[in-house]
Formats: sequence, C-alpha cells, structure tokens
Amino acid sequence: MSVRELVVLGTASQVPTRHRNHNGYLLRWDGEGILFDPGEGTQRQMLRAGVAAHDLNRICVTHFHGDHALGLAGVIQRINLDRVPHAVTAHYPRSGQRFFDRLRYATAYRETVELTEAPVDRDGTLAATPAYTLQARRLSHPVESYGYRLVEPDGRRMLPERLAAHGIAGPDVGRLQRAGVLRGVTLDDVSEVRRGQRFAFVMDTRLCDGVHALAEGCDLLAIESTFLDEDAELASEHGHLTAGQAARAARDAGVRHMVLTHFSQRYPDPDLFERQARAAGFEGELTVAYDLLRVPLPKRR
Repeated sequence: MSVRELVVLGTASQVPTRHRNHNGYLLRWDGEGILFDPGEGTQRQMLRAGVAAHDLNRICVTHFHGDHALGLAGVIQRINLDRVPHAVTAHYPRSGQRFFDRLRYATAYRETVELTEAPVDRDGTLAATPAYTLQARRLSHPVESYGYRLVEPDGRRMLPERLAAHGIAGPDVGRLQRAGVLRGVTLDDVSEVRRGQRFAFVMDTRLCDGVHALAEGCDLLAIESTFLDEDAELASEHGHLTAGQAARAARDAGVRHMVLTHFSQRYPDPDLFERQARAAGFEGELTVAYDLLRVPLPKRR
C-alpha cells in the first residue's frame, strides 16, 4: 500500500531536552524512505518509532552542526549491521566532506552495504526517479547548508463522465492511456493533469531565496522555527527563523500543511509557536511537531 508520511524522530535545537531528542526526520514516500538530519540519538528514536534500517534508501544532511549530523555514525553502522539489501545514498554539503568521513568511520565496523556518497555543492536536481525528483537549494546559515525538496511527476486523472461521453470503457481506457489516442479521442479529451505532490525540508537558515524556492507550492513543509518573533534579532544573528517568519514564507508559497520544528530549549510552551504562526497569517494546516509524531501528506486536491 502507498504510504506517504513524515515520521518525526526529534525536534530539539542545539541541545536535547527531557522531552525532545535531537533532530531526525524520516519521509516515507511509497516504497522508499529518506532520512533527514540524523542528530544524536536517532538510532534509538528509529526503534521507538518503528523505523528499521531496511526502510532507508537515502540520507540527506542539511549541514554539519552536531544536532543535525552526530547520529550519522550510529545510523550508518546500523545499516551495515542489519545488512540492508539495497544501496543507500547519502547527500550532504560537499564542504563538510571531512566531517562526513569522520562520522562514517568514527569507529571500527564491517561494511556490508553499498553506501553511495553524493555530496551537494550547488542548487539543482540531485536524483530523478519514476516516483520523485530530489532537489537542493542553498540556505543562509553560518556554515554551508542546503534544504531539500521532493517533487512527484505530474500524472493524469481520468474523467469518467468524459470517457462515457466518448464511449470509452473497459480495456479501451488502458489502451488510450498507453497510446495517447484511440479512435480519434485523445488523452486530453478525457482526462486532466493530476499535479504531483511536493514536500520540502528547510532547516537552519535565515530568510533567503532558498527558503521561498523550496516551500513553493508544497503539500507538506517541514521547517525550522527555532525562535519566537520577539527574538528575531537573535534568530538572524545565529542563522535561524522565527515562527512568524516561517509562517509568512509558507503562506506566501501556498503551503497546504506546515510542520514547525527545531525549537530552542528556552521556550517551555510550544503553543506559542502556533499562535505566532497563525498571527502571521498562515491559514493552512499547521502542526507544532513533537517527537515520534507521524504526519501524513495531505490528500490530493
């Protein structure tokens, strides 16, 4: 069965708290799993969330600050320990190659799995599969950071009333889909474009062009909101977003469902993030993330 959901493994920024683990997010996209920013403790959070090493096909690291990458060592070793039967690809900023190398070989273990390194050094497409295109955009943070965006190819939705009007039914529907034309009836005559779903992952960054490009038209956007609006100056100084900034970016991009995450430990009340996001004018579906939450992609329009 097709499953598309975001499994939130951790939601803290910089340091974990009693209730929030370091970052970690798994996107289930049909038969594939993409792990984003595995911070310290991700391997244990995967166990608690029912996520296996076999579920992982890609690992995407936005940048090499510890709360986004220290869990790489354990995750990579677990992939090898469990002898995952398929290749796994790792994307990360090329400028952090030395950090990736140290984490990949932090301790001794037996390599049993093909781990393909595919570092990122520019905006653009990282991978294209029949199920999605994976893209990266540069963000604005004290160290080089990239956000990631998944775009499903547009498809076709057959319209029963138009099929009936043209007398096309049964096996002829499949023939028309394959050939594009049947007895003078084209695919455009009896169907419409079904827009592909879109997901974006935006972590540590100030507002910048990359944030807006990644968020544009997303069905589901996971975005950092480390600070509340009253600390906007502090957010900018450290290369982060506030709840209101994230919400305005999502509002202007037409995001359907926004997931706020990566919260500073200075704020004990997560409801404040939702209030500020709503005050900023975001009217779509809104989730203030907590550890082990599962967020399904919205149903197609």
